Amino acid sequence: MSSSYEHLLIETSENGVRTITLNRPEKLNAVNVRLSQELPLALDEASVDDAVRVVVITGAGRGFCAGLELTPENISASREGQGDSRHGKLDDLRWVGRWALSVVNCDKPVIAAINGPSVGAGCGLALAADIRLMSDAALMSTGYLRIGLSPDAGVSYFLPRLVGVSRATEMIMTARDIRADEAERIGLAGRVFPAASFANDVAAYAGQIAGGPPVALTLTKRLLRDSFDNDLMTHLRGEINGIMQCFTTEDVGEAIRAFGEKRRPVFKGK
Repeated sequence: MSSSYEHLLIETSENGVRTITLNRPEKLNAVNVRLSQELPLALDEASVDDAVRVVVITGAGRGFCAGLELTPENISASREGQGDSRHGKLDDLRWVGRWALSVVNCDKPVIAAINGPSVGAGCGLALAADIRLMSDAALMSTGYLRIGLSPDAGVSYFLPRLVGVSRATEMIMTARDIRADEAERIGLAGRVFPAASFANDVAAYAGQIAGGPPVALTLTKRLLRDSFDNDLMTHLRGEINGIMQCFTTEDVGEAIRAFGEKRRPVFKGK
């Protein structure tokens, strides 16, 4: 891993879990221009690194991500684009839109480990993840209408797909806080863990997924990602293509041997 980051901490465990920690704890990890640029780069690196099997995104300190840092510079960049370059002027996704896209396009499973408040663009970041785990002290809120704004960062795209249009509409239009117990009940959070053991519980959960077959995990993520846009025939063909690719891997043979030998398979992604 060659890049160094100002607002991210990057760690990779021996079992292939890469943890990306948003590191602006004094601001509840609110988004500024630099952080918005760094996260997609870190996710792109993880996506192509064979040593990485699962990505966990979390926040330093007591917050996950408080959304846009409301300074004149950041508000201007959000409204007008970043700088005077052609790319900045012509970027019709702006910066937090690229957050959501980078999470979805990452070929590794991405877990949002929501350790504290997740608001606005921070909520969008969590919604874009494949799995959301929450501390019992955490909350989520779309937040935008509290400050006179409509959603960005994919919030109005992901939320209806996760909880249904009616519930998503209510959550966005009231901008109310969603506590961990409600998030788990409505399917927004996959699991809720105690705040005191949250980091350890997340590591164990991510490690379990990291022990799975890497090729099949990537192909599964792609299938799930495409499922809302494909017609049934196209999707069935995609499933067949994926499973045929899996059959060519050594991991399938290892799984069959392990089953016969009554042991856990050791997947190598080959």
